[in-house]
Amino acid sequence: MWDQRYSGADYVFGVEPNRFLISCGHLLEPGQTALAVADGEGRNSVWLASQGLSVTAFDASTTGLSKARQLAAEKRVAVDYRLSQIEDWEWRAECFDVVAAIFIQFAAPQLRSVIFEGMKRTLKPGGLILMEGYRPEQIAYATGGPRQREQLYTRGLLEEAFADFEILQLAEHDSELHEGQGHSGMSALIDLVARKPPAPDA
Repeated sequence: MWDQRYSGADYVFGVEPNRFLISCGHLLEPGQTALAVADGEGRNSVWLASQGLSVTAFDASTTGLSKARQLAAEKRVAVDYRLSQIEDWEWRAECFDVVAAIFIQFAAPQLRSVIFEGMKRTLKPGGLILMEGYRPEQIAYATGGPRQREQLYTRGLLEEAFADFEILQLAEHDSELHEGQGHSGMSALIDLVARKPPAPDA
């Protein structure tokens, strides 16, 4: 499905980075390691690399990754792109300073729980989760995202899922998105910034 969706010449979600991700720029430091989850056509991984981070990104679409590599070349940054279904990704322990998960709401609740636990595991102590997604109210807007209510995020869901992290930001808002044809118009959003606790002897 995603290969077909990404098959056109245009970038489905545009080439500019996600606005929420940009807003987190002050939390990032050159030289940090970052993982971009289900990164699609590369707009967010390319931006992270442009900030001086060492970025790994994966996606299940060969077409999406091909366009991501093209975008990275145009922006003159290096990203380590990997082809993987999200359920097959190896969440190696304590590998990354930052995990960016922008609109990854294609997973049913059971798989979503596995993904969230993997994201937490692969962060180094003190590392950050940067996540933006749609709330259930998005279904009425119909300006992007899944139509399955159970795949959308609520404050309570994220508070429970990341209860063992320090939640630095958890914001619900309705905002205009202009991210290619894929996300266009008023949208019901929720943003999460959460920090993994430092190592006990830190």
